[in-house]
Amino acid sequence: MSIDIVRGASPKPASRDALVQLMASQTDWSGQMFTGYPIISTAEGPHPIDALLVSVDKGIVVFDLIEGPDTEGYGPRQDDSANKLEARLRPHRELMQGRDLRIPIHTVSFAPGVSTLPQDVDNGHPITNRATLIQALKRFEWENGEGSVYKAALSALESISTIRKTRTKRTIRQEDSRGAKLKSLEDSIATLDAEQSKAVVETVEGVQRIRGLAGSGKTIILALKAAYLHAQHPSWRIAVTFNTRSLKGQFHRLINFSLEQTGQDPDWENLRIVNAWGAPGHSERDGVYYEFCRVHDVEYFDFQSAKRAFPRGKEFSGVCEHALRQARKSKSVYDALLVDEAQDFSPAFLKLCYALLDDHKRLVYAYDELQNLSEESLPSPEDIFGKNADGSPKVRFDDLDGNEPSHDIILKKCYRNSRPVLVTAHALGFGIYRQSPKPNETGLIQMFDHPRLWEEIGYRSREGKLMEGSSVILHRTPESSPTFLENHSDVDDLVLFKRFDNEQAQADWLVESIKNNLKNDELRHDDVIVINPDPLTTRKKVGPIRGRLLEMDIISHLAGVDTDADVFFQPDVTSVTFTGVHRAKGNEAGMVYIINAQDCHSAARNLASIRNRLFTAITRSKAWVRVLGIGHGMDALIQEYKELQRQNFELKFTYPTKEQREQLQLIHRDMTTAEHKQLRKYRQSVTDLINDLDSGKVHREDLDENMIARLKEHLG
Repeated sequence: MSIDIVRGASPKPASRDALVQLMASQTDWSGQMFTGYPIISTAEGPHPIDALLVSVDKGIVVFDLIEGPDTEGYGPRQDDSANKLEARLRPHRELMQGRDLRIPIHTVSFAPGVSTLPQDVDNGHPITNRATLIQALKRFEWENGEGSVYKAALSALESISTIRKTRTKRTIRQEDSRGAKLKSLEDSIATLDAEQSKAVVETVEGVQRIRGLAGSGKTIILALKAAYLHAQHPSWRIAVTFNTRSLKGQFHRLINFSLEQTGQDPDWENLRIVNAWGAPGHSERDGVYYEFCRVHDVEYFDFQSAKRAFPRGKEFSGVCEHALRQARKSKSVYDALLVDEAQDFSPAFLKLCYALLDDHKRLVYAYDELQNLSEESLPSPEDIFGKNADGSPKVRFDDLDGNEPSHDIILKKCYRNSRPVLVTAHALGFGIYRQSPKPNETGLIQMFDHPRLWEEIGYRSREGKLMEGSSVILHRTPESSPTFLENHSDVDDLVLFKRFDNEQAQADWLVESIKNNLKNDELRHDDVIVINPDPLTTRKKVGPIRGRLLEMDIISHLAGVDTDADVFFQPDVTSVTFTGVHRAKGNEAGMVYIINAQDCHSAARNLASIRNRLFTAITRSKAWVRVLGIGHGMDALIQEYKELQRQNFELKFTYPTKEQREQLQLIHRDMTTAEHKQLRKYRQSVTDLINDLDSGKVHREDLDENMIARLKEHLG
């Protein structure tokens, strides 16, 4: 047994550190201890708790920390904190039995700098020092402590008990409906795990990174962290930024909710939620890059001018690098800057954020362990932020004291996708069970350059070793994929692949399914997302389906087209969300429909990127996913899924060598339309030459010998 310790900011660092040292060595009790957290809303304003232990053995212990020799007033302070904490917990019905709390609240003062304690100690207000604290804690008991109440108390203290839930009130009439199952799922993940809590509360001097798969809670963590920093330091100028514009509304909602728990209204002048790029105009258009250009008086590029100045796909990294080169001297604008979806940004943008910070350089960036499925998402911090004048790295994580708040947090658990959903996404994304169109070649489409990444994202080897050229069978464990995420429904209901003869049949089935979800399954409109993997065809492909729904009086919207670019769900309208895959990133729903999936099987070009779209779409699902498609391409995709089922949702493959991975990257590389058109011309020219040689229209002697030699060299 042990106590997980989450170190928050504290105006009493000496007593806090002494308490942490004592509690970290305890193995008799289990639980979670916070310092500088939570911050409780009161009529007099926010009231931070010095330290708090939540334990299934002890209940709740509130610590009054005394920094120095003055112990005066410790009794009233204990009463004040206990009363405020009880008021915070009482609104949670699951914590109440009649009029009494189901979990006891104990208080103790801790004065590590006092050797001789007061003699007139009131038994109701214990005061301790280093020598007597543990003995005092042993007297606190929670008889018949219940694990469910312990978790509910943690959830209430972390302000998480409703933050993950659907945006609209859920009405449940049937115990076994999909709506009831979603509610149960949301209740089960309402408590942050230890790593998530640390990511929220622990703030470091310098750079901090948070890594994890989609669904590991990164966006919620950053929102809570921004709210916590704002509550602790209301005068700080803090910014939160991201790549997917539809996350803006989500951040506003999450931060607003969190700060309601402290009794504060956000000061949106000091706590800013801004786009990464930005543009001139009103404050809603502002962005980190635009602000950097404005403050440093350097040339600003909008997207159109960036397209003309920089290579395709490198527009934003190009403008950031240009701005950094043009700025003579960095000017600090923010006290803290939090970046979500950092895998979608270049290192140049993170360097630009770093340059906008004051001397403390409080930069927090969160990202998926994977960017493209075939590679690590970001370089090391040493490579991103560069070196000091003496050659030492500006940022490094490997030489830090293990007793300090962590600079590098890995979120190992996926709380969005069940094991079958996530493994399906990976199997299809990599082409694990894809039949190669050529004999004796792998069907794999892409692969990690570093085998260890499979372990970092929660897989373990059942057979074989994770090494090049080796056969391996990988599976996910209950530690990385909690079983409650899949136990609510049969596997065949969690993931369903459906093949149709034409678009009309696909539309017929989809609209009837959505109608049933809303009318019989007790799902809300914002529990349903329909994703078209190809962003260029989305408006055209979803139009007829939305028209059919409207005939059934089911309202829908196309995110970013019928709504502002910053809006994904419409919280005040009962409307089903249709979207392209890029705008879906960062969002989630209980039921996800993916249409026209046949395009993801064997596209003529850019197959790795297209499979990444399918991976992203599947991983939007909190519970159920429906993969719909048409014709032979869908048949082949279904065969891949059936093989995964036969393998019991385990990944069985031979790890490709470096040369094989390079070949995969070459074959499935991204090409523009012009490049693909040129390639077709080359192929046709070669075909014509071979046919003419076969027919005798052209003879070998007609060809230049040097050209023949060079052709042999290229073809090996």
